[in-house]
Amino acid sequence: MAVASADSHAARRLPAGAAATPGPMVPRRFEIARRTRETRDTFTLDLTPADGGATPRFAAGQFDMLWVFGVGEVPISISGDPTRDGPLVHTVRAVGVVTDAMARLRRGASLGVRGPFGAAWPVDASRGLDVVLVAGGIGLAPLRPVVHRLLADRAAYGRIALLYGARAPAEIVFRRDLKRWRGALHLDVEVTVDRGDEAWRGDVGVVTHLIRRASFDPDNAVAMLCGPEIMMRFAAEALRRRGLGDEQIWVSLERNMQCGVGHCGHCQLGPLFVCRDGPVRRLDSLHPWFDVREA
Repeated sequence: MAVASADSHAARRLPAGAAATPGPMVPRRFEIARRTRETRDTFTLDLTPADGGATPRFAAGQFDMLWVFGVGEVPISISGDPTRDGPLVHTVRAVGVVTDAMARLRRGASLGVRGPFGAAWPVDASRGLDVVLVAGGIGLAPLRPVVHRLLADRAAYGRIALLYGARAPAEIVFRRDLKRWRGALHLDVEVTVDRGDEAWRGDVGVVTHLIRRASFDPDNAVAMLCGPEIMMRFAAEALRRRGLGDEQIWVSLERNMQCGVGHCGHCQLGPLFVCRDGPVRRLDSLHPWFDVREA
């Protein structure tokens, strides 16, 4: 989804007396209202506008550029509930300079936010279909808004399967959500880990193994995948073996995004810019570039 530039927003004519609304390229200052630890290196931030204005609306699958003042900015998927008003929610793994600095921030600290950017998951287009969600690790964060959307209008969809894999029990994110979703009406939640521990009583193995027994009609289904690219490749292959075509499979890419609007070129994949033309794409639109390993 193309995003208008800051110049184009500034050039729009407004009715007399109307105040200009900042576009997605203009950073806004948000404050951390709540910080929730998910795992040893992963945390969720609930952000509220410091100016008292409204929290921007977003579609499931979109992302924001989060700016730690004096350090830098990074793209982070929005992991909140798009069906409700409330704080802007992001789930972050500390894996670099900016996210390490973000991990040290506490309640009341400020962040800059630009966005939302990017294409969304095909939630509305999936009405009437069985929906299979396959997530690996923190890849559950971009799919969490999809679950909220599906549950808010549960009768509009067929069978729903959420298949989630983590490397170990201690690395499972959104534990309370997973427990609550397991109790939701007609929602099949399966969780597996690559390696268990003495307390683990669930499945052990890669998440693609769960696809073999998931309940869905391949002639009337859509799949949405998010996680490490190697996981998504194997998951897509497992779904093909179950009868899904690439036109029924959607993936979320996060390759080297830096600017959010396709200007810097760091996230280019063939003719596409992941930040502008993604991050969510239908798999058949990515051939043959999806098979090219990230540098």
